[in-house]
Amino acid sequence: MANRKLIAGNWKMNGSLAALAEIDAIGAAAAANPAVDVAICPPFTLIAPAAGRGVAIGSQDCHAAAKGAHTGCVSATLLIEAGATYAIVGHSERRQDQHETDAEVRAKAEAAITGGLIAIVCVGETEAERDAGNAVSVVEGQLTGSVPPAGTAATLVVAYEPVWAIGTGRTPSVADVADMHAAIRAKLVALLGAEGPGVRILYGGSMNPKNAAELLAVPDVDGGLVGGASLTAAQFVPIIEAGAALG
Repeated sequence: MANRKLIAGNWKMNGSLAALAEIDAIGAAAAANPAVDVAICPPFTLIAPAAGRGVAIGSQDCHAAAKGAHTGCVSATLLIEAGATYAIVGHSERRQDQHETDAEVRAKAEAAITGGLIAIVCVGETEAERDAGNAVSVVEGQLTGSVPPAGTAATLVVAYEPVWAIGTGRTPSVADVADMHAAIRAKLVALLGAEGPGVRILYGGSMNPKNAAELLAVPDVDGGLVGGASLTAAQFVPIIEAGAALG
């Protein structure tokens, strides 16, 4: 049986209080398409005002500690209090810009899950790694290092983001996506046993209204982690509808 689709939007460092109107419209679309789960991960400043508007809200990071002297960081407890239910960890931009390691990503994912959030663990290869023929081995290594051993289908989501496709408009072929998601599924089964088949795997490379239906129909693509196209309801709602159409 196929896993229930999850369409999640990552707003990155975009959005303001005025953008809550987009959240409202997305929430209405989520209510009209109950066959699919929908989440938006806005900047930290919008989590509280975005909560309760008909769509699940997530954060774009989660600190590994529950509390303490960690200036500028946010814990799972604080995120839940603000209204979050998901937390993205290990996004490629944080791995690159903040130099996060697999071990740090795993610690954050474990903290998110322990605190009561659903962790969305991101993995993906660079263009150089793919061109060298190392795409699958790189992603498998990231999964081994980043996925919490106690993760379950209810507490863990994996997002595959071909780093070279993020924000560039480039998209791997359907065959490339199918091959990588199959490899990720096999690795999740190896790591998590009986929980592995139920962990949702999202595709995170420039999904948009034009390619969503084709990508979401690929085996083991259980949804999308959508960047730029999630910033407006006009772009995001068709992706939600594409996911709902696939049940």
